[in-house]
Amino acid sequence: MVMIRSNCAIDATMTLIEGRWKAAIMCNLATKGDLRFNQLLKGIDGVSTRMLTRKLNELERDGLISRAMFNEMPPRVEYSLTDKGRSMLPILSALSEWGVNNLFRLVINIEE
Repeated sequence: MVMIRSNCAIDATMTLIEGRWKAAIMCNLATKGDLRFNQLLKGIDGVSTRMLTRKLNELERDGLISRAMFNEMPPRVEYSLTDKGRSMLPILSALSEWGVNNLFRLVINIEE
């Protein structure tokens, strides 16, 4: 269960996706579909094994992703977005659009 810091709905929502890696994990799962741990690790530049494990556990705990274990040899685990996680994609998309329109213009020259 997520710890809500205040009675602000925006803050409560942001606690689910804040930090450097959660949005990247969710975006990878949204664009590439179900992924194994090593696929996520390779698809997110700079994340450590320990941090990826931690953030996957938090996202699973909060109901945004699911973890499926397959009883095969060798064992296989795949991560996917839940319905609740997919419902956050418009929010992530809006944040991305805002970042492109307001932050990237400060970093790179976007000709209009």
